[in-house]
Amino acid sequence: MNRPPRGLHGQAVEILGERIVRGTYPQGTSLYPERIEHELGVSKTVVREALRVLAAKGLIESRQKRGTYVRPRSDWSLLDSDLLRWQGRSVPHEGFLDNLAEVRSIVEPAAARLAARRRDDDDLARLTEALHLMAAAGGDADALVEADLLFHRTLLAAAHNELLTRMDVVIEAGLRVRDRIVHGAETWADPLPAHRAVLEAVRAQDPGAAAGAMAALLTQATDDLHNLLRTTCQGDPG
Repeated sequence: MNRPPRGLHGQAVEILGERIVRGTYPQGTSLYPERIEHELGVSKTVVREALRVLAAKGLIESRQKRGTYVRPRSDWSLLDSDLLRWQGRSVPHEGFLDNLAEVRSIVEPAAARLAARRRDDDDLARLTEALHLMAAAGGDADALVEADLLFHRTLLAAAHNELLTRMDVVIEAGLRVRDRIVHGAETWADPLPAHRAVLEAVRAQDPGAAAGAMAALLTQATDDLHNLLRTTCQGDPG
């Protein structure tokens, strides 16, 4: 997934984009370039370019007489890597986690099935390395998240389908949001057995077992997340 851009222009895009996704600027909100220039302390050129980028992502639109305003969520480029990242940083939009889980449940078992048929020795080596990193992470939540991401990205690559590989932006968004919540808890379930089952099925070139192991992994991951969210809500005195 793309990392946050640098420089004044990139910072302006980040700030404004996150505000829109978070709902600080709801649908229909007017954006005034002069106010943005003053608030962010940047030039007209920086603001103009930032607004152009946000317009290309479907977040805003500019019209004569009406000016620049926030478009409805239905118009947003929801698969844009920046939008996925911004949504993952904030409190997820209602249904966002479930939508990501559904997409993953469609894509990743199919990718595992193809990987079992097409994987080569390099793919197996990279998957094994990702599993080793996962084991070595121990209680380091950040290291565990990165190892988890590496495993799933590598599995997509092992399917040897260049279009399927591009789904990594959705997979990474789903993983980062889920892992940020789950691994932010005091304890979490050991992820190794479920991932190892996928790897062994891919290694054995068993497409059905690989797809089944991935489906089971995703189901458990979704259940763990929902159980944690439910417990958190019940324990919240507010």
